[in-house]
Amino acid sequence: MKVLMVCMGNICRSPLAQGILEHKLKNAGLDWQVDSAGTGGWHAGQKPDMRSCQVAHKHGVDITMQAARKIRSIDIDDFDLIYCMDSSNYNDVIALCHNEEEEAKVKLIMNESDPGRNINIPDPYYGGPDGFELVYQMLDKACDAIVKNRL
Repeated sequence: MKVLMVCMGNICRSPLAQGILEHKLKNAGLDWQVDSAGTGGWHAGQKPDMRSCQVAHKHGVDITMQAARKIRSIDIDDFDLIYCMDSSNYNDVIALCHNEEEEAKVKLIMNESDPGRNINIPDPYYGGPDGFELVYQMLDKACDAIVKNRL
């Protein structure tokens, strides 16, 4: 299984989602590939935001080796599941799809733990440190559901 996490800049939410899911998959003994990308490429090559790194580290997850990149249309073919952090990211990724089969791979991540509610993961970039903890907790819940729903 290949999973792609997507947010706007690929420095806050999607790196956290990637790190959390990788951590849970390792603990579950699942050998999946997880990556992350942004709908915009202005942070390409940069490490995740330090606040994301700090909240991940606080919970025993290391995301410091990740580097931001922009999603490519080939990613739609390469990944089995594409989880978007909010409806804006979702719409941007859907616009890259060529057919309904590709569109079916694209999901809002919180629908894994809260089906049909279409809850957005808020962008913590301009918020304080509490925003990053909130995002971590939301993604932790969603990633638990991803693993549980696929076991």
